[in-house]
Amino acid sequence: MNDGPGPVRIAMWSGPRNLSTALMRSFGARADTDVTDEPFYGCYLKATGDPQPMADAVIAAMDCEWGRVAQAMAGAAPGGRPVWYQKHMAHHMVGPVGIEALAAHVHAFLIRDPVRVVASYAAKRVAVRPDHLGLDRQRRMFDDEAARTGRAPPVVDSADILADPAGVLEALCAALGIGWDPAMLRWAPGRRPTDGIWADHWYRAVEASTGFGPPEGPPPALDAEALQVARACEPAYRYLQGFTIRSRA
Repeated sequence: MNDGPGPVRIAMWSGPRNLSTALMRSFGARADTDVTDEPFYGCYLKATGDPQPMADAVIAAMDCEWGRVAQAMAGAAPGGRPVWYQKHMAHHMVGPVGIEALAAHVHAFLIRDPVRVVASYAAKRVAVRPDHLGLDRQRRMFDDEAARTGRAPPVVDSADILADPAGVLEALCAALGIGWDPAMLRWAPGRRPTDGIWADHWYRAVEASTGFGPPEGPPPALDAEALQVARACEPAYRYLQGFTIRSRA
């Protein structure tokens, strides 16, 4: 738990297409919480030249200096509330700062079956590589944080959240050192001022949502190339899955 001054800063390390924006909506529904959406995305795009949708617009709109972004994330919460939820993508952290630059944060990890992640990318007609899923980097970050603190940081699987939102989120809040708030289960539809400008491309479904969706059905079928990407990420996913938080019920 954060013992320093200021808010409880939660760094939720995810991969893309992981239910990460819905989880940001969930925390944003709390009266005590401010949220920040992928603050290192501009840094990542500028450093890598990765041809992602709206890349030029994202770079132009964001601070792309790694150290300044890390310093801002460790500073005062944008709305002054006691909890600050920061949605981070693990694969964005390719620059000179990493999880160690956010030592005052409470770190947690959101994972999803890589077969479903790759299928979600395919539905958006966006090319994907194993490093885009961020699972290997999540595993390294998890191990580094566990070594630093002497305990496993919390891990949640999107499938478990969809199966039991109240139970899993209550357990997650306990692990993060904050109180459970049932307001996390429902939110108003629409865009938020805190959403990244990439919402135009990626957030249509979550903008229409008012809560978590139903449990997912059978895994989708992938073509050979997509399946190869998913299988490359499988070992890290299974490793992290061994530490997932379950419902307190």
